[in-house]
Amino acid sequence: MKAPASQIKLPRYHGQKWIAARLPQEGQLWLLGKYKSVRKERSNRGELARELRMAIEGEPWRWPNRAVYFFADLHADTDAFIASLVASGGFSKTGPRDKDFRLTRAGRKARFLIGGDCFDKGPSSLRLLRMIRLLIAAGANVELLAGNHDIRMLVGIRSLDLEQDPRTEHFFVRMGPKAVPFFREISDEYLQGNNALQGIPDNRACRRKLFPRKRWFREFPQLARWDMHEQQLQRELERMQKKYDAFEKSCTRAGLSMRMIYAAARKWQELFLHPGGEFHWFYRRMKAVHRERSFLFIHAGLDDRSAALIGGKGIGHLNRLFHEQLQQDLFDFYYGPVANIVRTKYRDADRPLTRRGTRLLHRKGIHAIVHGHVNRNYGQRIMLRKGLLNFECDAMVDRNTRSRQGLKGQGAAVTIFHPDRVVMGISTDYPYIKIFQPEALLR
Repeated sequence: MKAPASQIKLPRYHGQKWIAARLPQEGQLWLLGKYKSVRKERSNRGELARELRMAIEGEPWRWPNRAVYFFADLHADTDAFIASLVASGGFSKTGPRDKDFRLTRAGRKARFLIGGDCFDKGPSSLRLLRMIRLLIAAGANVELLAGNHDIRMLVGIRSLDLEQDPRTEHFFVRMGPKAVPFFREISDEYLQGNNALQGIPDNRACRRKLFPRKRWFREFPQLARWDMHEQQLQRELERMQKKYDAFEKSCTRAGLSMRMIYAAARKWQELFLHPGGEFHWFYRRMKAVHRERSFLFIHAGLDDRSAALIGGKGIGHLNRLFHEQLQQDLFDFYYGPVANIVRTKYRDADRPLTRRGTRLLHRKGIHAIVHGHVNRNYGQRIMLRKGLLNFECDAMVDRNTRSRQGLKGQGAAVTIFHPDRVVMGISTDYPYIKIFQPEALLR
C-alpha cells in the first residue's frame, strides 16, 4: 500500500540533472516479507509479526531531535556518494564539479552520518575523502563511523612499525587484494618521477617487511588460542592462506612492485597519520558508534560483550576505548569485542549476540541498531535479530560491487531518520521510498 503523501513528507531532490542515478519518487509502507524487506532469522510470518510487536510496543521509542541521513559502505565511489546526498534532500547539486553544491535548508539542520567503509574497491578513496571534506567545509554536521575496510587499512599499515611478532606481522597482507587499488591510487598521484622511490629498499627487502614469515602459520595459532576460540582461529588461518597467496599476484596485475607497495604504504602514513597530512582529520574524527536517542548507529553489529560495555559504561566509554586500543595492542584490539563491531556478520565463528545482550541495550533505551556491512538487494532491509530491530542499510551503491552483483545503473542510497517518527529507506534498486512507522507496520 502506498503511503498517503498528505501524511508523510518525502524528501525533495535538488540537482537530479547532475547525477546519473534514478531515484524513487513515491512512498510505500515498509512491507512484511516483500523482497525480504522485513524478516527474522529462522521464523515464519506469524512468529515475525509477534516478535515485531514485542520489539515495537515495549518501552516508548525516543526519536532524533534532527533528521539523520545515514550513508553506508561508499567504498571509494564519490559519484555514488553525491547521488546519495541528493537523495537525502539535504544537498543540492549545482554543477558538474564535486565542489558545485550547496546545503538545502533541511541539510543545514540535519546530521550527515557516514557509516564506515570509505576505503577500497575504487575508483578513488582520495576523491571520496576530499568530497567529505568539502561537505564539512560547507557547514554540514558530519559524523564518521569506523568500517572494517578503514580499520583494516590502519591496522595493516601501523603494523609495519611494530617489532616482528606472530600476533601482528600478518596484518599488512591481511588487508588482501581489495586494498591494492588504494595503493595504486597513491602511487599514481604521489610516487611518479625519477626520485619517487629514493631511499626505498629493494624488492626482496620490501617483501620481508610486508609479508609475515612462513613460520607464522605455525606460531600464530600457538599464541592466539588464548584469545580466540577454535572455529574463529581456523577461519582466520584459512582466510590468511588465501590472502597470502593472492596479495602479491594482485600487486603484479596492478603493475606494482613490492618496492612501490612499500613506498605507497609509507606515503599513506604521511597522508593519514602525520599531523600535517592532508587526511589526518579522517581517523581523528572517526567513532566506533553513534547514538541518536533510541537508535544506535554502527558499521556492522554487536555481540554480548560490546552490548555489556554500552549497557554498563555507555557510548562515550566505548568510543574512547576504541581510540585507546588502536594506539596500544593491535592484536587485542582487532580480535576483541571493540573491533567486532566493525566486523561481525553474525556467523557461527563471530562473537554472539544473544537476548541477554538485547536486554542490556533495551535497559539503556536503545531499541534499534542501524548498520551497513552486509550487502542487500532491493534496498534497505529490517532484520529482527534476538528481539532487536536492525536496519540493514548497505544497498550496494559502489560501482564495483554493483558490477559483481549484476546491478544496473549508478547506485545511490540513504536511510533517513526523522524526528516525526518516520524512517525512510531510499535506494535506486527499489521502486518506492520505503517508509517505516512503528504503528503502521503492525496494523
